[in-house]
Amino acid sequence: MNTLRMAGPASPDMSAEAARVELAKRREQALSRMLMTYISTGLAFMLLPGTFLGVWNLIFITSKQASNSVSPAWIQAHGHAQVFGWIGSFILGIGFYSIPKMRQSRPFAMWEAWATWLLWTGGVSLRWVSAVEAWHWRTLVPVSAALELAAFLLFFRTVSGHRPNSAGNVRPAPHGWILMVISGTCGLFAALVLNLVGTIQTAASSMPAFAPGLDQRFLVLMTWGFMVPFVWGFSARWLPTFLGLRAPSEKGLRLLILINSISILCAMVGSTRLASCLFLAATFFSPAVLRLAFPAVAPPKVQGIHESFPHFVRLAYVWLIVAAALGVWAAFASNADGIWGASRHALTVGFVATMVFSIGQRVLPAFSGMRLLYSPKLMAAGLSLLTLGCTLRVGCEVLAYQGISASAWKWLPVSAVTELTAVTCFAVNMFATFLSRPPSTLVKLGA
Repeated sequence: MNTLRMAGPASPDMSAEAARVELAKRREQALSRMLMTYISTGLAFMLLPGTFLGVWNLIFITSKQASNSVSPAWIQAHGHAQVFGWIGSFILGIGFYSIPKMRQSRPFAMWEAWATWLLWTGGVSLRWVSAVEAWHWRTLVPVSAALELAAFLLFFRTVSGHRPNSAGNVRPAPHGWILMVISGTCGLFAALVLNLVGTIQTAASSMPAFAPGLDQRFLVLMTWGFMVPFVWGFSARWLPTFLGLRAPSEKGLRLLILINSISILCAMVGSTRLASCLFLAATFFSPAVLRLAFPAVAPPKVQGIHESFPHFVRLAYVWLIVAAALGVWAAFASNADGIWGASRHALTVGFVATMVFSIGQRVLPAFSGMRLLYSPKLMAAGLSLLTLGCTLRVGCEVLAYQGISASAWKWLPVSAVTELTAVTCFAVNMFATFLSRPPSTLVKLGA
């Protein structure tokens, strides 16, 4: 006679393991929601106060055919929204999501990430509204700078204050890409401190805009001190896998940090020509250090994205060299407003934005709950339009602002609208990706 035996209760060890798995799953879902909020906030800043205001400024400048026809406060508000509102939000969100995992740290309290988001978003929004509308700006512009600095300090304390779960006391030397990211973090901190000091000084002036000398130093910290090292660091971390490259040179990365740091110090003390030459040397050096200048040793990983991804990554580094070369030209030229502007645009749009559009659409869907990119074709369209718009803008800005060709003024609005279309493609693709269900969810639903 067969006897049916009832399964006994699960062992305490099995129940504890199931609880740990469920807790880890919920933690990952909370991190994904947090990251998508940061990225969505950055996209909003990129589209509205960033790109849209930039297009408006450029159209007005073109109608007057004079680079000084727009208030410096408006131009600086546009740049602030792009760098801190867009790129800064991306960096903070990715940092909260990935740094504790890479350091194998104990989980941080999620309220710290959300408090940082409130402080950061409030600070950037307050800066844009008070500067553009000139609304109680003597009080609100310094307050906005203080909120941004407070957000960064909370972020830094959160991601660095939790010690790794390591039984040993000996820690290996950090990789070069980690040192590069640390360098970019120091640059961001320095830019935020200078921003606070500058806004306090500006409160005694007649308009909410930095003086030219202070603004030039601030721009160096925002670009070469903050954004460029972060892009170099993420390139060293991800491009060997994504593009099938050899591992970057560790000694080269450290030397790159040294050259870039010396260049920034030279710019801060007013040695603009020397700084520009050193920046150019670093840009020529960086593709070799990152192995982009050499053939790949494995096929690129383009599953789920457009196959043109490797070409746009390499093109971004061409733009970096163009930006540095224009910087050298501007440093040695007289009345070089157009050349400086073209250099900054080649750096921020040609290099930084192209890298964000490329790598961002490769990694962010996976970070956001293992989603798939909504449309690889839309990715290619956005990158192509961004390249076209940046080429028109950089070339025509030099020709028009320097008085070389009057007809170039007509093409500047075209470049602005083209770039606006490009960033709209990127934003639509990312929002659609976030709104889609992860593949695992679709399997459970029987899709």
